[in-house]
Amino acid sequence: MLSKNYPKFTLMQRIAMAVIPRLTALVLAVIGATLRFEVIAEPGAVPATPPAKGIFCFWHQCTLPCAWYFRKFRCSILISRSFDGELIARTLALLGFSSVRGSSSRGGAAGLLALEQVVRQGMPVVFTADGPRGPIYQTKMGPVKLAQMTQQEIGSFYLLPEWAWKLRSWDSFLVPKPFSRVAVSWARPVAPPAPDADAATLELKRQDLNDALERARQNAERHFE
Repeated sequence: MLSKNYPKFTLMQRIAMAVIPRLTALVLAVIGATLRFEVIAEPGAVPATPPAKGIFCFWHQCTLPCAWYFRKFRCSILISRSFDGELIARTLALLGFSSVRGSSSRGGAAGLLALEQVVRQGMPVVFTADGPRGPIYQTKMGPVKLAQMTQQEIGSFYLLPEWAWKLRSWDSFLVPKPFSRVAVSWARPVAPPAPDADAATLELKRQDLNDALERARQNAERHFE
């Protein structure tokens, strides 16, 4: 559910919230309609198709092509309660996503509990595994904890445009160029940790997820070599 607590935002921020999400969604739709997606998968991986269920992760870098490709999956995503998070939540809502508000630093526990309910209802949830501030290609513990809570495996994927603008941001954010091919790369799913797993085991599982996400990214890069 999107925040309605408008008083915490300035007048200019409220104007931005009214304009930027609609403009972003429109531009993404115009570019997205021209993209050509090519699905690839490493041995043992099964690409998800809608309607899907469970937990999925990708790197923050490829958020834009993911937002367009997965719009028909009706996913829920954990988004921070910041102003930037509000812009993202509103933009994704226009594309068919649902948002749960929280982050790894503020509201994280409440966010995971809300995502747990989504998973138990048989709906998919997605994480930008290294977001929202990085470091790049280093997954947070949130997806692993949710997998432990729900005993659901974690799917890992990466979307790479063959042609894209790369922003000078912490994640080298990718903006697909019109008419680009896009590799949709899937890695093998990561099994959930046991309900009673200790901190050391959770960290090993987090590294397993990190490795899967990196394999998906590297396979996508090799696809266009």
